[in-house]
Amino acid sequence: MYFLNFTPKELQKRGMTVLNHDRYYKDIPHPKGFNFDEPNALDNALLISHIEKLKRGMSIEAPIYDFPTHSRSTDTERIDPKPHILIEGILTLAVPEIQRLADLCLFVEAPDDIRLIRRLQRDVLYRGRNVEEVLQQYLHTVRPMHLLHIAPTKSMADLVLDGPAPVSPLPSCLLTQLQNIKIQGIDVYDVSSPRAN
Repeated sequence: MYFLNFTPKELQKRGMTVLNHDRYYKDIPHPKGFNFDEPNALDNALLISHIEKLKRGMSIEAPIYDFPTHSRSTDTERIDPKPHILIEGILTLAVPEIQRLADLCLFVEAPDDIRLIRRLQRDVLYRGRNVEEVLQQYLHTVRPMHLLHIAPTKSMADLVLDGPAPVSPLPSCLLTQLQNIKIQGIDVYDVSSPRAN
């Protein structure tokens, strides 16, 4: 994931905790035909509790998800609170309880062909899938769930960014929104990105 041309590690150095919603997929013992593009496929209750703990200044043990086996590792990753929190994921705005925790919601829009290409690249290169599997999943669940759960959340976003366009320099509209946020404890920035949808 890249946000404003920074990797998650670079963002952490700049005082931001980055949590990817994909970490919170549930264990799926029988993945064939499973709908991974439905909000309930993720452990949203755990993510919400982790966001709340980070906002209170507490560290969390974030899950580590192994996509080739569709299961969580027994290991976790300790994540310490920072002044800002970025929750990244295409389904974050589709979960009202997560959306309510955000001070600023962004929707990164991308055309269908760009989203499909990005998904193919990600799933084949990093998740141990083949092209046929990715295309079947795209047709059967990804695209229908995008239309059902993700596209409608665009209207809930404070800002809509153009996904294929370069995001540097920081768009003036985003800079203005960030400057207008009242800093009270820890802010939550919630990014819903159809990049890999």
